[in-house]
Amino acid sequence: MSTKLENLGKVSIKPYTDPNQENLGLEKYNYVVFPNTFQVETLAAIEQNGKSRYLTGLNEFAPEVKQITDVDKRKAVISEIRETVAMLERERAFNHLDVEDKDFWSKVEMFKPDNSEIWGKVFIKLGNDDIVLSPKDNLDHLILVKAIENGGFSLIATSFEEAKRTKQKWYLDRQIETMSTKINVSKLRNKALSILQTISEEEPRRLYYVAKNIDAHSHQYSNKTLQDVIYDNMDKYINGLGYDNDKKRCAKTFIDYTEMSIEDLKIKSIIKDASFYKYITLKPDGMLYETTQSVMLGRNVSDVLEFLKNPTNEDMLDLLMAKVEDVWSK
Repeated sequence: MSTKLENLGKVSIKPYTDPNQENLGLEKYNYVVFPNTFQVETLAAIEQNGKSRYLTGLNEFAPEVKQITDVDKRKAVISEIRETVAMLERERAFNHLDVEDKDFWSKVEMFKPDNSEIWGKVFIKLGNDDIVLSPKDNLDHLILVKAIENGGFSLIATSFEEAKRTKQKWYLDRQIETMSTKINVSKLRNKALSILQTISEEEPRRLYYVAKNIDAHSHQYSNKTLQDVIYDNMDKYINGLGYDNDKKRCAKTFIDYTEMSIEDLKIKSIIKDASFYKYITLKPDGMLYETTQSVMLGRNVSDVLEFLKNPTNEDMLDLLMAKVEDVWSK
């Protein structure tokens, strides 16, 4: 295979989980789907003039290629596309092509962008486990990577940062990118650990609420929980030794929570534990309700937070706070 593929390094498709994003309770266990279940997606296609144009990333006539204004960059992209297609043709169709041939595409036999016999059979099966890809050694994996990079699978983001922004359940992870950010991750973790030390000494109650929000088993903490236990658990979390092993995400999440106001931290802690103890329940209409009075609070945690912060809903906040703080005091 092309030596250019060496630059891809190790590639994986990883599940993206956010402990602060509700997903039927699966986020507590770092799952994106229920155990032993999968989501299957076929390669996306766009209908144009009665023909299907598959989002393969291997079409030099695709709009995203035509719209590249930098001439040299566009030529480089087209060259890479042709080299990849030529390799696929050679390995799968025994068809040897010259990438400089002005009639290149008319001589392509299998891997034309509209060939449904080929592209219509491309699919991926996604679950809770990482999928390790070897595009350098496996043509099927190469096809998947190219397609993912060009939006061919709606369930898979092209990077962790994109998954965090779009809330897609899976993302493409590249070892080369991971290595290049290793130092930054270390700095971020060290910053988080420094903040942990500071608030543990100066604002222990803030640390209590931070732990309540972050820990998947927040109900384990009460007013009688030793400060050293909370500190130790947050230290483990920041270092990726808890339910989430992504050190960068853990450190960033911890820092983000410590920067929240003490009011928001406490109310979010109340909401989380109130949900655990069924003082707040999800009804079939998809909305969250206070259980005893059936008062609708909102669709998600953010909605409930804003509802309870509203001075006109102070009675409901007092009600939930009294119930939850009673549990915390035991």
